[in-house]
Parts: sequence; C-alpha cells; structure tokens
Amino acid sequence: MTTLKNTPRRLLALGLATLLVIAASCNVAKNIPLPTLPLPATYRTALTADTASIAGLPWRSFFTEPALQQLLDSATVRNNDLQLALRNIASAEATLKQARWGNVPAVSLQAGVTTNRPSGNSLNGISLSQFLGTKHIEDYNLAAAVSWEADIWGKIRNRTAEARAAYLQSQEARKAVQTQVVAQVAQGYYNLLLLDTQLAVARRNFALTDSTLRFTRLQFTAGQVTALAVQQVEAQRLLAAGLIPQFEQGITVQENALSILAGRLPGGIRRNGNLLALQVPVVASAGVPAALLAQRPDVRTAELALDRANAAVGYTKAALYPTLSITAQGGLNAFQASNWFSVPASLFGLATGGLTQPLLQRRALRTEYELAQLDRERTVIQFRQQVLVAVGEVSDALGQVTRTQTQQTIATDRVRALRLATTSAGQLFRSGLASYLEVITAQSNALQSELELASLKRSQLEANVELYRAVGGGWQ
Repeated sequence: MTTLKNTPRRLLALGLATLLVIAASCNVAKNIPLPTLPLPATYRTALTADTASIAGLPWRSFFTEPALQQLLDSATVRNNDLQLALRNIASAEATLKQARWGNVPAVSLQAGVTTNRPSGNSLNGISLSQFLGTKHIEDYNLAAAVSWEADIWGKIRNRTAEARAAYLQSQEARKAVQTQVVAQVAQGYYNLLLLDTQLAVARRNFALTDSTLRFTRLQFTAGQVTALAVQQVEAQRLLAAGLIPQFEQGITVQENALSILAGRLPGGIRRNGNLLALQVPVVASAGVPAALLAQRPDVRTAELALDRANAAVGYTKAALYPTLSITAQGGLNAFQASNWFSVPASLFGLATGGLTQPLLQRRALRTEYELAQLDRERTVIQFRQQVLVAVGEVSDALGQVTRTQTQQTIATDRVRALRLATTSAGQLFRSGLASYLEVITAQSNALQSELELASLKRSQLEANVELYRAVGGGWQ
C-alpha cells in the first residue's frame, strides 16, 4: 500500500528529472558561425604561390645577429606591456575557474543569537508574561544553507563559454603584444645602425670638406680664387658639421627607446657590425591568405570575440525564461542557550523549490538581450575588417621587400659613381682643372646618396621585419 501511495511522487520526480536533463541539453539561442570570406589564393604582391610561411619560425631563427638576440631576450622577458598581458591572462584564468563552479550549489554557514523584548502593553508582551512568565524571548540558531539553480536554458553553460573565450583571447592578446614588441625592437635596432652609418657618413664628409676648405684658403691666399669660393666651401663644411649633432641626438633617443622596450632604464645599446655590411636575404615566404586565420594573434582574437558574443546572446536570452531554484537549510535551533546543542531535539530542516518567471523588469532583460545581439553583429563586422587588414598588411610588406631590393641596387650603383666623381673633382680642383663649385656639387651629391643608401638598407630590413610580424611571427 505504501508503494502505491509513493508511486505518483516517484513518477513526478522522474518526470521532473527527465525534463531538466532535456532542457539542460538545449540552447535557447542559436550561435552564429564565422563568416566565410572570399580570400584570394595568393597575395596580390606575391611573386610565387607558396604555402610555406615564415610565421612558424621562432624569432631566434629569424633574427640571427647576437646583439639583436640579446636585446630581444631582455624585451620578451622584461617588457612591461608583456608583463601586463601575462597578468591579464592570470585574471582571465581566475574568472574561468570561478565560472566552472556555476553548477555547484552555494553553501553557507550561519550562526546567530537574537533577543526580542516586546512592549508590556502589546499583545506579544502580555502573552509572554502570561504563558511563559518572561518579558523577552531569545533565539539561538546554527544552520547550513544550500542553494542551487538548475541550468535549464544554458545560462550557466554560456557564461562558462564566455569566460573560456575570454581566457583564450587573453592568451592571443599576449601573443599579439609580443609580435609587436619583437618587431619594434628589431626595427629600432636597425634604425640605430642607420643612425650610426649616417653619423659616420657625416663625419667623413665633414673631414673631406674640411680638407677642401684648407686647400681653397691656400688658393685664395695665392690669388687663384675669390673670397666667394672660400665662403661657399665654408658653408658646405658647416652643413656637414650640423648633421653630426643631429645624428648623435637621434642615437641617444633611439637607445633610450630600445632600453625602455627591453624593460630597463635608458642607457647605451650594444650593437655589432655596420648597417651596409649586413647580409639581408630577400624574404618572400608569406604563405597563403587563408593561413592568417590561424597564424595572426589579432585575427584569432577577433574570432574568439564572436565566441564570446554568441555566449552573451545565449545567457541574456536565457534570462528571459523561468529559473528553477532549490534551497535547503538545516541545523540547530533553540529558545534557550542551555538547549541549543541538545540533539536531536534542537535539529531542524527546511527545503524549498520553485520556478521564477521574470515578468516586468522595466524591459531591462529584453534590452540586454537585444544589445547582446547588436554586439554580436558588430563582432562579425570587426572580424571581417581584421582579416582584410591582415591580408593588406602582408601584401604591403611583400611589395616593400621586393621593391626596396631594386631601389637599393640602383642606390648602390649611384653611390659608387658619385664617390668616383668626388675623387675626380678633388684631383682636378687641386690641378686647377675644376672649379670649387664642381667640387661642392660632387661632395653634396655623394653625401645625399650615401645617406639615401643607408635609409634604403634600413627600409629593406624593416620590410622583412614587418612581413614577419604581418604573417603572425614573433610570439614563438
């Protein structure tokens, strides 16, 4: 007979449990997949259709100069932006750990003592005096409380998914910061070598014009040239002299910037070799545009942003549906301290369960859901834009790599020709077969061409670095 009486309750409990399992397995909001982008098979400026890419090369394999490697070692460990990115990863990881506990009941322990003395003229006061013979009542309570929300519509599951995507985003953000730092350090180092070369050119040109000025003054004393010749050569000498402190100041500023990138106080930077003597291979292994979706950290971050937006839409929509909450409380309760821990008389227990359907919250829940949908639409647009920017940056870098090589070849030939012209003009000037104007023109052209050649060499090096960054290299 007892079994028959309990059968409806068991069936009800079984049906409720089955309903919870079915509801928990569904998602009230449909996720939007990544948009399919019509990416080209190759980059616009690629010379060949090669799937190989320098993105997979560790920065130690790409930058082989010992002094630059030492600088990068310091920057990848001590750079403050990277340190902040690591702390962001730790924060996102802590948030993810907390989100994974969303399905675990909340448990709290409560202990309290209350005393109540009603007015002697009140009904409670008169009742206490007549029936209990006291003017106040005490209550001693020690209980554990448990509350649990059933994840019927995937609210908790979506919050966990959002926290997981945020954690993965923080990791990709750290990679993006490192690629940027590595590129900035390498480009700053090459710029420092450029300034060294420009300073050497300026000093060499100053020495040359100083020698020309001394000879011109001798000719002026001998009456072979006018004072105008001396003044013109002096002006050329001062032009070369003015470049020296300019380049020296540039070296100081660049050294300070590199020191800060390396996470240390401003100071000198050790470097080896000469910029023009560096062997620069033509790097053109950029892979294919489709590979950027997995290689570039900022593109991966934009992709994960869509995962976060899908999760946000899921839990904001779930907030519109009923919430099933179960609470329970049990412990010790007594009206006298002497009976507080009297077991089992002081034991009590309470369990409740209920569904709560939001009806009118000043449209707050509906607005949050609509805003989450709009944010997801923005995320899709931002993802498309990030992919387009990434493809464009790689294409630009590939074009710069190939074109600077051609420009440098032309500039090298021009420097060689102008150096010969400067030597010939000096010899002819000393023999009286050339005027001082020809000498000044040859020296000025040689100075500008050598400075231009150094700038083109730096541009070629920077183009290689930019290509390495654009395809997603530098964080390994």
